[in-house]
Amino acid sequence: MEKLSELFGSMVFNETVMRERLPQETFNTLKKTMDQGIPLEEGVANIVANAMKDWAVEKGATHFTHWFQPMTGITAEKHDSFISPQKNGTVIMNFSGKELVKGEPDGSSFPSGGIRATCEARGYTAWDPTSPAFIKDGSLCIPTAFCSYGGEALDKKTPLLRSMDAIDRQSKRILALFGKTVKRVSTTVGPEQEYFLIDADLYRQREDLKLTGRTLFGAPASKGQELDDHYFGVIRTRVSEFMKDLDKALWELGIPAKTKHNEVAPAQHELAPIFSTTNIAADHNQLTMELMKKIAKKHNLVCLLHEKPFAGVNGSGKHNNWSLTTDTGENLLEPGKTPEANAQFLLILTAVIKGVDEYQDLLRASVATAGNDHRLGANEAPPAIISMFVGDELEALLESIQKGVPYDSKDKEVLRLGVDALPDLPKDNTDRNRTSPFAFTGNKFEFRSLGSSLSISCPNIMLNTIIAEEFRQFADILESSQDFSADLNKLIKTTLHQHSRIIFNGNGYSPEWVEEAKQRGLLNLKTTTDAMPTFLEKKNVQLFEQHGVYTEKEMKARYEIQMEEYTKTLLIEARTMITMVYRQIGPAVLSYTKSINETIEGIQKTNSTFSTTSMTRLVQRLAENYDMLMDTTQVLEEIVQKVGKLNDVTEQAIHCTCNVIPTMEKLRTYADTLETITAKEHWPFPVYSDLLFYE
Repeated sequence: MEKLSELFGSMVFNETVMRERLPQETFNTLKKTMDQGIPLEEGVANIVANAMKDWAVEKGATHFTHWFQPMTGITAEKHDSFISPQKNGTVIMNFSGKELVKGEPDGSSFPSGGIRATCEARGYTAWDPTSPAFIKDGSLCIPTAFCSYGGEALDKKTPLLRSMDAIDRQSKRILALFGKTVKRVSTTVGPEQEYFLIDADLYRQREDLKLTGRTLFGAPASKGQELDDHYFGVIRTRVSEFMKDLDKALWELGIPAKTKHNEVAPAQHELAPIFSTTNIAADHNQLTMELMKKIAKKHNLVCLLHEKPFAGVNGSGKHNNWSLTTDTGENLLEPGKTPEANAQFLLILTAVIKGVDEYQDLLRASVATAGNDHRLGANEAPPAIISMFVGDELEALLESIQKGVPYDSKDKEVLRLGVDALPDLPKDNTDRNRTSPFAFTGNKFEFRSLGSSLSISCPNIMLNTIIAEEFRQFADILESSQDFSADLNKLIKTTLHQHSRIIFNGNGYSPEWVEEAKQRGLLNLKTTTDAMPTFLEKKNVQLFEQHGVYTEKEMKARYEIQMEEYTKTLLIEARTMITMVYRQIGPAVLSYTKSINETIEGIQKTNSTFSTTSMTRLVQRLAENYDMLMDTTQVLEEIVQKVGKLNDVTEQAIHCTCNVIPTMEKLRTYADTLETITAKEHWPFPVYSDLLFYE
């Protein structure tokens, strides 16, 4: 491998490359566009496009594509070559500013939630200059937004950029209260990506894994994760080689992959990057997931990004480490050492506490998927109940402010924010409670409810907009203050009194917490069909419209798409189960039962003293579970058929939650019981011990 310093970002049209290849004036103009959102003039765009094309061709690229993120959760691309035919039969390599800035892909196959009819193919992509272009598979990939003919957002990037602008505006108002002027406040994210790797040959024998990404059937192996011997253990040789290739591919694309290790469950692993600006982090995470799958194939492995591919062991999440930083390098979630800094920090912390409490429904809805529903609350991931962890020391500090009593510090001072010095708060003085959905970990918040396959855009849209709103409210109050110190103290104290119910440092897995949360008035939105309707509540629509992040039309579209995707996912799973029962499990059980009966018959014919009692009991047990398996499969078929008769997406989704899922779970119990009592040579596909403990 070449030097890492030379390898990193070598396939990215980054700022260093721009400085080298663009005229100084052009670079300065482009930099303003990148930093301030100023539109590029066509002449400038042409110069940038030509330089970008020359660089890409030198790197071996032959095509370009507007790389965008439709509301399917995956990325999309349409590739056009650089060639431009000439009259003499030759070609030249050409790429215009118009082609750089705007594209017109066929959008008819992408869900729009009613924003654009399926028959209307027209959609537009618009260059996002804040995220650098890169080369992948011989194509120059240009990160773009995707919108309809009428300008409505049809993707995940556009509202994310809008939310970043919203929190930038309101953050600067907060900083101005403390005498600070900055050009830009950005949210930053470091998403920790969990995933499973399994043998490709075994994967291909599992219809459920191929079609749904998870095992719909499968009895737990005799050994799971009880011994914790996989976590941080020695990495399998095959996996280690995969990780090396993955690191190289990520580093070439400027993705700062930092940490790699085994996770708790067997065959489970994690990759963590260094923080990036949220927009870029979202792009990087989409690329990371794509490359994980692609590179795994080279090692005869398959990367599973489903939140719960295996029952009985931990599922996979994606911790979203979120923070706020200024263009001057200040982390606004750093507690600080001076009275002014501490007062600023506590105001911002209070705003986050208030936001998480008031909009817990939105945070839960932002991570709602059919896959993640299996994981949340399963004693392996945060519960569906949203709460905040701040650690004992910070909680004690906040309580002292509420009560107006001395904080238990050395000098026992009563805190009057902005006047008396607050204690220096250690960056990480907590045990990092792993059961908390939203935890303060020193200078950032870790939102842990995200599922592993989820785009990080949606949760960060929610976070950015929620905190922007709280900053707006605080700024409105304090900007008109006649006694800043007194009003600051009053605002923080009053807000903490009203919203401290969201703070919980205990065990989020305990049944007691479920009851306590209910008493506190916190929401327990267990399923997607519980969570998603809250997205369209009046207060939430007003929130996004006020900050220009979503229109009501765009929100309704996303609700429709999310509920439709949920229903489709469950129906695919149900139909896959039905097929596997009829084509694989049922015939396997009958074949095994036949072989036992033939054995019994043979023993009886020989007048052997060998008892057949146990075998007869086994046949009876096989028959009983087989009958229940087939009866339940028939019931599931009928339930699935009923979904098609319902016209409303909400009704369809609720029907799936209330009827399809319970029936699938029931069907699985009979199949998994049969797996445990059927001879291995008769069982039609690899079991958990094969899938999780491969060499």
